[in-house]
Amino acid sequence: MKYHISKTVTGTFEDVVLKVKDELKKEGFGVLTEIDIKNTLKNKLDIDFRKYSILGACNPEYAHKALQAEDKVGTMLPCNVIVQEKSEGKIEVAAVNPKASMMAIENNKLEQLATDVTQKLRNVVHRV
Repeated sequence: MKYHISKTVTGTFEDVVLKVKDELKKEGFGVLTEIDIKNTLKNKLDIDFRKYSILGACNPEYAHKALQAEDKVGTMLPCNVIVQEKSEGKIEVAAVNPKASMMAIENNKLEQLATDVTQKLRNVVHRV
């Protein structure tokens, strides 16, 4: 099982980031954090890097259910979604596969939740 769900699309980096955020919202996710890797590496290490953002997405309903089932599952939250420019006009969108990551936790209560969230993130990636 792959640890991510991904797709490459054409467009501008900025437009794809906006589309991802819109699609996340449609699936009940909010973006809690946004990390601009390109600017961070330039500012901290003076390294030039491609456009690459990490969006920390959270679906509050599912996060609450998961935290009720397993109190340390927060170590795996939020669900990260990345947007990276692979080449000019070619943008990759990738999301964590919660079903794959939850396999590390021995708690059957999380299985259906992980399946549901995986499908929601798959919907996001495929609609971008």
